[in-house]
Amino acid sequence: MTDLAHDTRELAYDSGKLFAARLQAVRARPFLATALFALQVVPSRHVPTMGVDRFWRCYVSPGFVDRTPVEELASVWVHEVSHLLRDHHGRSERYADRNGVSGAKERLRMNIAADCEINDDAFGDGLVVPKGVMLPGLLQLPSGKLMEEYLGEFRLGRFTEAHAWLDCGSGADGWERPWDLGPDGAHGLTAQERDLVRFRVAQGIKGRGSRSAGWERWAEETLHPPQPWRELLGAAIRSAVSAPGVGENYTYGRPSRRSTSLPGVILPSLRRRPPRVSIVIDTSGSVSDRELGSALLEVAAISRTLGGRRDLVRVVPCDASAHLVHPLCRGQGIPLIGGGGTDLRAGFRKALHSGPKPDVIVALTDGQTPWPDTQPPCRTIIGLFPRGGYDEDSDSEYVPDPVPQWARVVEIG
Repeated sequence: MTDLAHDTRELAYDSGKLFAARLQAVRARPFLATALFALQVVPSRHVPTMGVDRFWRCYVSPGFVDRTPVEELASVWVHEVSHLLRDHHGRSERYADRNGVSGAKERLRMNIAADCEINDDAFGDGLVVPKGVMLPGLLQLPSGKLMEEYLGEFRLGRFTEAHAWLDCGSGADGWERPWDLGPDGAHGLTAQERDLVRFRVAQGIKGRGSRSAGWERWAEETLHPPQPWRELLGAAIRSAVSAPGVGENYTYGRPSRRSTSLPGVILPSLRRRPPRVSIVIDTSGSVSDRELGSALLEVAAISRTLGGRRDLVRVVPCDASAHLVHPLCRGQGIPLIGGGGTDLRAGFRKALHSGPKPDVIVALTDGQTPWPDTQPPCRTIIGLFPRGGYDEDSDSEYVPDPVPQWARVVEIG
């Protein structure tokens, strides 16, 4: 790899033509300017056309530059930088690990799927369609899907044999190439620099807008990455049940050792019992069956967080009123009665006044509910199902009460 890297730096190429094409790409897609100028050009006779690696090096074949019109080179610039912005190398590696795949054929298939994700809306509005470009329609697939979705819908065959030459580099599929300079080579960007480029491009898209739904979706996920909510919910519950004071009480069943210093006086000892958790599940009409199913899965997960002690978990279904309190025998057997309006205050009251008081209350809801006026005398965690907008009882002016500050909030899904 060192010999190839040295060889690539000695090659001459038409830099004026290549950089003129980059300027044309910037004019056509100004929101990509930061990313396009961040690419570090490395000439190479081993790359078929143009290809990138994860360190934002763009390997360029001098012959390809010579024989390709400036207009097509501009489109290729946009195509290659899109692989890096959309993290196709990282996503391909994760796909390969999950599915246990390897080899040149899978590398080509991932490259084709990544190209389909990019090319379905990359061209037009100042960018021509390059010759030999891979489009979803050539595989008889719909547009607008992600690389991972395309990978589940096609195999190599007669529709792909004309693209066997395709190679956008390790930046497209995560497989290192012989011509890659590697992490210690020159002209690469650090991880912090790569993240900064992505962030600035995403800001540009959200600030000025883009006609591409794919780029809008990417910018939203870059600026607001999805939370690992299962891990966050589990951590919040573990933190709540292990906090000082939770499950602690004084008992005379085992006198305190300090009693020996006070003859004739019996002092109680502080004893910790297993914490009790009450789960209030929103069963109103605004919560879907899929979300109720997800809530039951979380009930089982909470039981596992408590070491499998199902006797410590109680479930309170609640819409506008609280229903029966169910001890947890098995999550699948809990009847989630409801379907009306929403008032989880009744669920909180039911949880606090039915049997032993809980140490932690977990509320699983879409947030379209009034909340208790005062903080419950125990720790509270709210799991929120996502909502794009609110429409309570067909009232377009309905605005839900804000989630109280005394609760720990985790967005679910």
